[in-house]
Amino acid sequence: MDTISKAQFSGYETPSKLILIYVDDFILAVNKPAGLPTLPDGYDPGAPYLKSVLDPEYGRLWIVHRLDRDTSGIVLLARTSEAHRALNTQFEMRQVTKRYHTLVCASPEWDEKIVKLPLRANGDRRHRTVVSTRRGKLAVTELHRLERLGRYTLIEALPHTGRTHQIRAHLAAIDLPILGDTLYGGEPALYLSNLKQGFLSRNEVERPLIQRCALHACSLDFVHPILGKSFHLEAPYPQDFDVTLRTLQRYSPVNPA
Repeated sequence: MDTISKAQFSGYETPSKLILIYVDDFILAVNKPAGLPTLPDGYDPGAPYLKSVLDPEYGRLWIVHRLDRDTSGIVLLARTSEAHRALNTQFEMRQVTKRYHTLVCASPEWDEKIVKLPLRANGDRRHRTVVSTRRGKLAVTELHRLERLGRYTLIEALPHTGRTHQIRAHLAAIDLPILGDTLYGGEPALYLSNLKQGFLSRNEVERPLIQRCALHACSLDFVHPILGKSFHLEAPYPQDFDVTLRTLQRYSPVNPA
């Protein structure tokens, strides 16, 4: 099969200010910003969501998979019912490789780890996904430590199953909560003053480097549902994630990898 890489198709901006990664007659991929839900918000049905801002420009779209509201990164949509069916089959058969990068509030000793903990969605009063050996479903996440950044770590996560909040729940379960993910025990935000001694903000109130779940969907590997070509599409880091990572690299104590 031919392979089409992200380098050929990235960098265009849609009218809705979403970064368009790839589009043809059958599929569409965008870099979703944090804060924009993939589907309508049950608490605020009139609020914008991914499909609602794309449909006017691209016509009817089918959601293939989703990201949490505060997770940024690549989202793939189908432009025909045939493409939708074929892509759904790939996701259901676990034939799609999804890669995420995240900043966690700890520094693990391992380089690689496979987490196999059964998960139950909406498993407590806070509607979190919880580990449950009795009522949980099979969930597998592959983890790679990419870079130590003082007491934080850049982690690559590859979910081999598609459970709700899977990466967030698995990382929390092994004492690696995601920065900004307060629902699962992460620190609420990161400020430059946390890292740079003697830093004084020019504003009365210091703005955080990042104040949301520091989780970004970096790439997707799949087979085009109509053309049969292998695709590798990537979504660059958004500004808040990129600035936070660069700041940590600059000011965190040097730790050997």
